[in-house]
Parts: sequence; C-alpha cells; structure tokens
Amino acid sequence: MKERESFSSRLGFILISAGCAIGLGNVWRFPYITGKYGGAAFVLFYLFFLVVLGLPIMVMEFSVGRASQKSAARSFHVLEPKGTKWHLYSYGAMLGNYLLMMFYTTVGGWMLAYFVKLAAGKFHGLTPDAVGGVFNAMLANPGEQVFWMVVITLLCFGVCAQGLEKGVERITKVMMVCLLALLLVLVFRAVTLPGAAEGLRFYLQPDFHEMVKAGAGEVIFAAMGQAFFTLSLGIGAMAIFGSYVGRDHTLTGEAINVMLLDTFVALMAGLIIFPACSAFGVDAGQGPALVFVTLPNIFNEMTGGRLWGALFFVFMSFAAMSTIIAVFENIISFGIDMWGWTRKKAIAINLVLIIVLSLPCALGFNVWSGAVVPGIGNIQDFEDFIVSNNLLPLGSLVYLLFCTSKRGWGFENFTAEADQGRGLRFPKWVRGYVSYVLPVIVLIIWVVGYWQKFHA
Repeated sequence: MKERESFSSRLGFILISAGCAIGLGNVWRFPYITGKYGGAAFVLFYLFFLVVLGLPIMVMEFSVGRASQKSAARSFHVLEPKGTKWHLYSYGAMLGNYLLMMFYTTVGGWMLAYFVKLAAGKFHGLTPDAVGGVFNAMLANPGEQVFWMVVITLLCFGVCAQGLEKGVERITKVMMVCLLALLLVLVFRAVTLPGAAEGLRFYLQPDFHEMVKAGAGEVIFAAMGQAFFTLSLGIGAMAIFGSYVGRDHTLTGEAINVMLLDTFVALMAGLIIFPACSAFGVDAGQGPALVFVTLPNIFNEMTGGRLWGALFFVFMSFAAMSTIIAVFENIISFGIDMWGWTRKKAIAINLVLIIVLSLPCALGFNVWSGAVVPGIGNIQDFEDFIVSNNLLPLGSLVYLLFCTSKRGWGFENFTAEADQGRGLRFPKWVRGYVSYVLPVIVLIIWVVGYWQKFHA
C-alpha cells in the first residue's frame, strides 16, 4: 500500500489550513457585515463566538482526519463503530466541496480580472457610476466570466498537480507570506490617509448604542453566523489537512494557531477598508458591491491608486486561491481514497468536472440570468445557500455528534487523538457543552438562517 503523503513542516500545515479558512469570507464579507452591524461591538461578539463555536468543531475535524488518515470520503468508514451509518455523510461532505467550488471559482476569477483591470488603468478617469458599470459589464459578458473562471481553475489544479509537498504546501506558503505582507502594506497606506481616524474609531472603539440601533439580537446572531461560516467547517475541508499532519503537536494548539491567523487577516482587512471608506466619505456597510464598486472608486481618488488597487486585488486573488487550492486538494483526495485513483487521474477528471460544474454560476449572470429560485436568488445565490445554510451547519453537527456520542467515535477516542503530541490539550470540562449545548446552538443557527432567508 502506497504511503500517505504528508506535510514537510508544521508551518506548512498551519499556513495551508489557515489558507483554506482565509478566503473571501474574511476579506470580502467580514468588513461589510461589520459595517452593517455597528463596527467594534460586532467584532467583539464575533471573536467570542469564534472561540466557543468554531474552535471545538475545528479540533474535531482535524482529529477525524488525523485518526483515520483519510479524507472525508473514507474517514467515517475507518472510525465508525461496526453497523453504524455515519459514513453516509461522506457523500454530503463531498457534495459540499464540489458545490463550494461551483461558485467560488467564478468569484475567484473576478478577483484576477480586477487585478488585470486595475493594473492596466481601466478605471482611470471614470466617474463613480462608470466604475459600477465596469462590474456590471463583466457580469453580463459570458465569455469574460467563463474565461476567468477557467484561468483560476487551471492555475489552482496546476498547483495541486505538483503534489502535496512540492505543489500545495510550497506554493501556498509563498502565497500566504505574500498575502500577509501585502496586507500590512495596504493597512499602513489606509490608516495614514487624511480622514482615516473616523473609520478607525468606528472599527476599534465599541459603541453599544450603534449595536442597539442595528438590533442587538440581530447583531449577536450575525456575529455567531460569521464566526461559524468563516472557518469552512462541516464539509471535511479541514479534516484532509489533519490526515496529512504528524502527531508531534496536539490538535487544539494547532487549531488555535490556524484560527489566530484566520482572524488576523479578517481584522486587518477591516483596517484597510474602514479607514479608506472614512477618508473618502463612503458607507462601509454597502454589501458585496463594496469590493468591486466602492473600493475601485476610492483607488481612483487616491494618489498612486492604480498601484494600490492592483496590489489590493493581488491580495484578494491570493485569499481566493488559497481556499480553492485547499478545497481542490480535498476533492482530489476523494478520488484517491474512494476509488484508488492516481493523483494525475484524479486531477484530470476533476479539472473537466469542476469547469463544467462551474458553468451555471458563470453564466447565471448573463445567458441564464432568468434562472432564479424564489426567495433565494440567482444560480450563485442558490449554490451558496445549499452550502452555507445547509451543508456547513448540518455537517458540523455530524462531526460534533460523531466525536461526542457513544454511538459514534466517542469523546474518549476523540480527545485521545486530539491530545497526542506537545501543546494545549482539549479541555475535558467542556464535554457537556460540546455534547449537548453546542449541537443545539448549531441547530439554531441552521433554523434561524432559514427564517431570515424566507421571512418576509
């Protein structure tokens, strides 16, 4: 039997796991959600829920991966007690990874397209309305949409084709270091803009009156949802990296490292966007258009804006690609674990499959713009809804119950695996919380997500 690939270093594991978690949720969704829900007070709740909701589930996913030495396609088969049916969820996890890539490749393509547009000076001299028109024209052009989706898919599968250590680990390390360096440069530029102070105050100084104005319950739930979804938990996207890591360090300590890096990037993204919006008198709670319409307008007004804009979209491209490469690695491992494919065969089949499966989203803004699901939205919204509102929370529930229930892998087996190595151990005193309270919270997140979506 061929020996399983592994990371060459602990740093590789931490950076790649963080790269999977660090995606457009951090640098695109986090700032506008923070802007919408009152700034610093929202951030405090977000950080609290990250620890009490996200961390335990991340440790569980890593543990299932490391104990089984398999991806989500086979990990439950290896660890479940005889006669139980936990392995049926492996199809849900696989579906989650494919569905996530069906729309993420298109959005990742937008980031690359915008880097090229800004670097080429396409926005120079345009009015604010004309800047918005560039984004709408890109969405309306099926050729451009498909082109950039295919480019990012080829690039990311190309990285995976080099193997785990020489491709995924080596290139993700470089990308993550560049991403962090760009982040610091952009933060420095944003906070030194004239008029940035007001944005910094909004972001860093909690104002609970703002929170009450936005609706305290709504703010707390939004913080809970963002903390939960930012880490991509529940579809085995983290479990795969657990299967590649050694037993030198405890998994609670490693999960904390990954979460700190993920949170650092989200918080720094806010330090770019809020001071910049404040400096140019722009509302930071504008939703998804913030990145593609508002920020290019800001770069247009900024001295050296073409350079800063291009750098910002390199950073955004790296954030998107770190997630895509990580999820592609998981998808490749499904074929290897389930059907014994070689890496080359798994890549060849999935390359074609992902491009074909991503077409509905890329064409859903133009050729198939008439395809709308009532109460949900276009094709991209529908795919996102299935993943974010269903597979992530329900998948996390499966991992929670599997790791705490006597009918599953069980709490003792889970903690024995999580605690192997040097470092912080999983606290035994939280057993009642993770067994009974946390599953209920996850169910509430799932139910309230539906209520918010369909409540008129």
